[in-house]
Amino acid sequence: MIFTSTFVGHTFAFPGVEAYAASKSGLIGLTQALAAEFGPQGVRVNAILPGAVDTDMYRSMNDTAESQAFVTNLHALKRVASPEELARSASLVDGGASITRS
Repeated sequence: MIFTSTFVGHTFAFPGVEAYAASKSGLIGLTQALAAEFGPQGVRVNAILPGAVDTDMYRSMNDTAESQAFVTNLHALKRVASPEELARSASLVDGGASITRS
């Protein structure tokens, strides 16, 4: 299993995203618990915590040049990732194993 979470709420917070931050932080805890429970049976459970990804949500929350610059500058590479980059990250975590996603 590969979950997509975020650093928002886990290591950094923004105003107005309380429910989002709480749900994503909860997902990190769920990932850890499932890994501990099912790892001994060979089930791999991981989470990817990307920075900003160019999605509709990102664009709606960062609709000014100033807010985009602020978010971009939080990241080491000083840029926003594409959804395709996130998909490639999932494939690296997957390691080529066959996973059923639903």
